[in-house]
Amino acid sequence: MPRVKKIPQRMCVGCQEMKPKKQLIRVVRTPDETIEIDPTGKRSGRGAYICPEEECLKKALQGKRLEKALKSPISGEVIDELGKKLVR
Repeated sequence: MPRVKKIPQRMCVGCQEMKPKKQLIRVVRTPDETIEIDPTGKRSGRGAYICPEEECLKKALQGKRLEKALKSPISGEVIDELGKKLVR
């Protein structure tokens, strides 16, 4: 009987839903206190996940959920970069 491989689940900070990790975008606060988008999902630092939808980004920014998850204020440059990532 073949083993079923677990799919890692993460919660979106915008819509608060559990989704497969590969469907989400990871935003990371690196050890040197910069906030960046992590396309590989393997950078060291404190991470938060968000759906690639504008609605989730708006909710995460309005409620300051993304800032709370990263425990750090977020610059406008990172927000702009996230907005560009969402437009596919």
